[in-house]
Parts: sequence; structure tokens; C-alpha cells
Amino acid sequence: MSQNTVRPEFDTAAAVTRSLLGWGVVAGPFYLVVGLVLALTRPGFDLSRHALSQLMLGELGWMQAVNLALSGLMTLAAAYGFLRAVRSGRGLAIGVLTAVYGVCLVLSAIFPPDATAGFPPGSEEGSFSTSGILHLLFGAVGFIALAAAAFAHGAWCRDQGERGRAAVSFVLGALVVLGFAGGVALGSAGVGLIWVAVVAGWAWLALASAHVYSVVPHPVVARRA
Repeated sequence: MSQNTVRPEFDTAAAVTRSLLGWGVVAGPFYLVVGLVLALTRPGFDLSRHALSQLMLGELGWMQAVNLALSGLMTLAAAYGFLRAVRSGRGLAIGVLTAVYGVCLVLSAIFPPDATAGFPPGSEEGSFSTSGILHLLFGAVGFIALAAAAFAHGAWCRDQGERGRAAVSFVLGALVVLGFAGGVALGSAGVGLIWVAVVAGWAWLALASAHVYSVVPHPVVARRA
């Protein structure tokens, strides 16, 4: 008599997709922790007056540039994970818009902002450089794309009947837009609003990546021989 046996099989595609989405969970905490460590150890940097991107200026500015670039690459990995996991128009929107944000992060790392609000110490203010203008442009495009990705994810969740998750994505997307717009409008006085946009954006990426990760089938499946 023959007896059926259970044989585990490994789904490589599912494993890769889950791995890519995992980077979306890691990216935000990585960026914020590294940025805060640099902010607390750089002379003259004030979290209440200066945005983290200003850490790119000065002698040790390369550290924040690397932080920004690596976070952008992690975001791009998560964007590809969204595209692989959600095979619909909503998934295409989530993935492409998240990828735009990742590209803007990398480009922002290449073009540092202008000095402002007394940082770095001794720097001259009042002039706008090409690099500074491009940094602001990439920031604006990136935040708009990230907010749109959050709205697309919210719409997808709503289509799946997950209204709670949808509401969270819609709220976080709105905070990204309002925080960035208000921060730019108020200049150095609006740094707190920029922080709202940054934290809300990373929070959405982490939550959405974890959510879609849970939807992807486990890579190890049992088959009866």
C-alpha cells in the first residue's frame, strides 16, 4: 500500500516579493534613527529649526546624503514589491508612485539644500543655488507622489472591504500633503510641519508594506506526494 506524504515546496517568487516589501518596513525607521543620531551629534543643529536634509551640509554632510540615498533604494525595493504583489491597476499606481518617491529621495541626496536658519554655523544665507532649488523640487514631487501612493493604497483597501486600513492610508496621505505644503509656506518656522509630513510618509510606507506582505502567500507550501 502506498501512503501519501506531505512534502514542503518553496515558492521563490513569493519569498522575493516578501523580501522586497520588508525593505518598506525598514526604510523609515532606518532613515529616522540615523538622521536623529546625526542631528544630536552635529554642532549647531536644532531639531526645532532645521530639517534633517540640512544635515547634508558641512564637513560631515556625506553621512546624511548616504542615509537619504540608502533609504531611497529601500523604498524602490518596496515599490517593486507592491508591483509584484498587487496585480491590478491599484497595485500599479501604488508601486509606480512609491517608486517616484524613492527616485526623488536618491536625487535629493545628490543635490543638497541651501543653508538656512544658521546651519551650518557660519554659513551665508539668502541666495538660492541650482542644487538647492532642485532639492526642493525633488522634495515636492516626492511628497506628492508618496501621498498619492497612500491614497491609491487606501482605495485598494476600500475595494477589499478593509475600511479601517483605508481610512489610515487616507489620513496619512493627507498629513503628508498638508505637512509639506505648510512647512514650505512657513519656511524655517514650519519645520515642525515638515516633520509631520516625513513621519506620516514613513509610517504609511511601513504599514502598507506590512499589510501587503501579509497578503502574499507564505513561500513554504505543503504538497502531498
